[in-house]
Amino acid sequence: MSTTTSGSPTLAVTLDSWTTHEWRDGVHLPHLVPHDRVIVRTLNSTYEIVVLEPHTASVMVRGGLFFPEFAPAHVAGASLGGGFLKLHGVYPGFLMELVTEEYPIITTRVQTVSVLPTTRDAAVM
Repeated sequence: MSTTTSGSPTLAVTLDSWTTHEWRDGVHLPHLVPHDRVIVRTLNSTYEIVVLEPHTASVMVRGGLFFPEFAPAHVAGASLGGGFLKLHGVYPGFLMELVTEEYPIITTRVQTVSVLPTTRDAAVM
């Protein structure tokens, strides 16, 4: 089973509008389980994310210019490129911010987010 969300948020440029934004059209990594896969399509790239530790948003990511092969990263969250960050989330219309040991990566705007839940059989393998 997969879940796909897409859309474009109203630009949240104040703290009030940021905190009252309905954060239901994306994915909050702490709500997932290890080995779930998240497919994120941005304006310019597609990323495949495998969740390692949901509560810390520790992942393996592949895609875009910076991740030709799976590499460890941390999903910092979703932003509009400013001072606000929706911690550990990926949401359509927002930028995805990833952090590696070497550098931070800020993607172009997320177009869609799909979650491919791990199956019990896949988790055992």
